[in-house]
Amino acid sequence: MNEIATTKMSSKGQVVIPEAIRKKLNIKSGARFVVVGDKDALILKIITTPDMDQFDDLLADARRQAKRVGLTRKDISAAIKSVRGRE
Repeated sequence: MNEIATTKMSSKGQVVIPEAIRKKLNIKSGARFVVVGDKDALILKIITTPDMDQFDDLLADARRQAKRVGLTRKDISAAIKSVRGRE
């Protein structure tokens, strides 16, 4: 069953995730989240670091997709330079 609890936001915009939910989801201090808000709903999605096998799979998939659309190393270098120039 889903855990349900209430919480409130501090004056600094901080929200406490209730202990029971933190324990159930094994959320530790320093955990990072993606935050999505729409109308009256707020969703926190835990960001997890992929293990090396998952990372290798993600990298292989990204390379396949880049090859499929004709992306070259030169294109990637140009995109990186463009973004770094904006900083």
